[in-house]
Amino acid sequence: MKHGEDTIVALSSGAPPAAIGIIRVSGTRASAALEHLGAAIPAPRRASVRTLRDSAGDVLDEALVLWLPGPNTSTGEDTVELHCHGGRAVIAAVEEALLSVDGFRRAAPGEFTRRAFANGRMDLAQAEGLADLLFAETELQRRVLQSSATGALSQAFEGWRSRLLGLGAQVEAALDFDDEGDVDGLSRAFFAEVDRLAIEIGEQLARPQIERLRDGVRVVLAGPPNAGKSTLFNAILRNEAAIVSPIAGTTRDVLERSVAIDGIPLTLVDTAGLHEASEDEIEQVGMERARAAVDAADIVLWLGPEGTGPQGAWEIEARCDDAAHHPKRAPRLRLSAKTGEGIDGLVGEITACARSLLPKPGEQAVNARQHALLHDASTALAGIEANTDLLVVAEQLRSARVAFDRIMGHATTEDMLDALFGRFCIGK
Repeated sequence: MKHGEDTIVALSSGAPPAAIGIIRVSGTRASAALEHLGAAIPAPRRASVRTLRDSAGDVLDEALVLWLPGPNTSTGEDTVELHCHGGRAVIAAVEEALLSVDGFRRAAPGEFTRRAFANGRMDLAQAEGLADLLFAETELQRRVLQSSATGALSQAFEGWRSRLLGLGAQVEAALDFDDEGDVDGLSRAFFAEVDRLAIEIGEQLARPQIERLRDGVRVVLAGPPNAGKSTLFNAILRNEAAIVSPIAGTTRDVLERSVAIDGIPLTLVDTAGLHEASEDEIEQVGMERARAAVDAADIVLWLGPEGTGPQGAWEIEARCDDAAHHPKRAPRLRLSAKTGEGIDGLVGEITACARSLLPKPGEQAVNARQHALLHDASTALAGIEANTDLLVVAEQLRSARVAFDRIMGHATTEDMLDALFGRFCIGK
């Protein structure tokens, strides 16, 4: 995608009908939008009322207009905002008039933000944080992701990168004045700073990642057929998401539902019953998927015979209201999805455990891509020791710095950018 050649147009507010519809125009010919609509260009950054007209002179709308000359705009380009009445017909008519201007076109998803990145108005870490923030559904998600979108995480990355540059400068100076190429020219303070930097990055690597916050803690219900998994699944969700039947094997596939409980995002997973090999091909596939779901789980609720579940699973004694049920000697919880006994306690324990697995408000959280690059930087720093050759030290520091360059977007690929900005809505 080429940036800055076309002037782009999109509705950046919610879908009409609405009280107000905000149409954004960004590009080198943004001012032509107002000229084409027969509206005088207002003073920069001063909201003004203008009558918008089509090419025949007919009134399209009475709108509040903002003229925002670049480069100090969200995209780094000249920008016009038209705050129109939010009816479908009004928005469609104004957009049609704008798109008839030579060099104007409809914006692609995320193109406004992509231009902001291309023009240096935000770095890649901020863009990724904004992409996640747009899909935040809980207060916890909003509070954690806000720091990434507003640049707090970028400041941490830039601080580490600057310290690496400082360390690299010390090595270059030592190389200039040491023909032997050993580490005698490096002070104890140099290696102490390397250690501090490695510890700080290691602490960040040990924290939960954004994906767990975005996708929710995965809670998988597992056990043999007819163990009450689907009934419990519905009881936690408080709706009939799963088909419940006394016939064993009713659930033959993995069923997932996302839910927020007390502001904690969860993904609940109901699975097919696990038992000895079956000749039913569909049932075999269901059990394979069930085992894969268990392997990917953060919390496994085991409703099967005690001690036969996966390691670390919570032993749940279900159907405690049924005299025919098989009691467990030391279950984590006893409950009845039918009567509701113990359900609140289970939900409370799930949310408490899930909260401990998620990033905390005010705590920096990185995504999987950033985590992998931080790991590369950490590995590079681990290769620096007091007896390491100066040339090797310089290369290790360079490798760590390159990792941060990639985190910030100084070195990246178009394919990766296409995938990132394609997640945004049109008009963002």
